[in-house]
Amino acid sequence: MQNQIKAALKDAMRAKDAERLSTLRLVTAAIKDREIAMRGEGKEVSITDADVLAILSKMVKQRQESARAYEEGGRLELAEKERSEIEIIEEYLPRKLDEEETKAAVDAVVTSIGAQGIRDMGKVMGALKEKYTGQMDFGIVGPMVKDRLGQI
Repeated sequence: MQNQIKAALKDAMRAKDAERLSTLRLVTAAIKDREIAMRGEGKEVSITDADVLAILSKMVKQRQESARAYEEGGRLELAEKERSEIEIIEEYLPRKLDEEETKAAVDAVVTSIGAQGIRDMGKVMGALKEKYTGQMDFGIVGPMVKDRLGQI
């Protein structure tokens, strides 16, 4: 995944696409920051695709919050810039699951780990994050898991 982003960065340079280049540089900087943080914690330095997906998801969420704040402040040009960055970053994320697919995934994980009730919510969320990083909005999935576990 990192190689794909690096190749896209080079293509953006060749095409002189300033907006795309700027966004991809932010992505590579975030990945480098994560590598440095991991090195500081004494962990292995190689960043996995799951780490990259988590970084990209976090960047999208940050930009969504910024765009909302800019809109509320009447700064529509800045909100539009944030949205265009979101579009570029989302090109590297897997397709988001719709509501039905998300419910099916939650049910499958609850069944596969043998969740017995609400006390297993952490296990279920951990398994979902491991398997579906970048494909789900975990702010929405959390209450969904809680409801599902409350029915057991």
